[in-house]
Amino acid sequence: MTAFPADALLRLLGIMARLRAPDGCPWDRVQDFASIAPYTIEEAYEVADAITRRDMPALKDELGDLLFQVVYHAQMAQEEGAFDFAAVAEAISDKMIRRHPHVFGEAAARDAAAQTAAWEIQKQAERQARRETGTLAGIPPALPALTRANKIARRAAGVGFDWPDAEAVLAKLDEETAELRAEIPAASKARLQDELGDMLFVMVNLARKLDLDPETCLHAANAKFERRFNAVEALLAERGQSPADAGLEAMEAAWQDVKRRES
Repeated sequence: MTAFPADALLRLLGIMARLRAPDGCPWDRVQDFASIAPYTIEEAYEVADAITRRDMPALKDELGDLLFQVVYHAQMAQEEGAFDFAAVAEAISDKMIRRHPHVFGEAAARDAAAQTAAWEIQKQAERQARRETGTLAGIPPALPALTRANKIARRAAGVGFDWPDAEAVLAKLDEETAELRAEIPAASKARLQDELGDMLFVMVNLARKLDLDPETCLHAANAKFERRFNAVEALLAERGQSPADAGLEAMEAAWQDVKRRES
């Protein structure tokens, strides 16, 4: 530990205030919530990437970047007289105490499954207190599409609107695949988008039924494709070829070679 947590945090808050001061950084001074929000999302993904790679030095850095985003938004809110960083910390502390009565209150001890169920009940009560009505209320529109679809599907399943098992979801996927195939000859972008969206939503539900996170699945698939394609390029380079020069047949042969080496 290089400093007491409070001292380190006060130093960071001071740095942020200085950057936003009239004689601070010109770039930082002109930012607002909307312009900073994309960086906040990006930093959250970089934290997730460091965790996936089990890179602790990178995780330390990325968590710092993400914390800076929280400090940045809190500073801008303080300048508007809305709230400050202390209010943010107090709010999340209050929420965690409220959502864990089995730890901080008199409620009976819970296992992980019971806590998950209780958590959802508590969040529903909080949505009702904010006068957000409906099963799907309060799901942020800005979430990545796969993540939001997963949350929507889980909420709907929570009130009984669900397939009985993964096999039933696979049957639905076959149905949606046939519908997409039927639309391809007409080549209507709107219809193709609609049917492909239905397929993706069903696949999100399939992941849910298999107790998998769809965002994580696609992230892993992206990484696998990237790893294999890089290996294909390296293999072709050994033969004095580039992908563009080699052609599809040679690239497919190299792809199969890479897959065999991995297995």
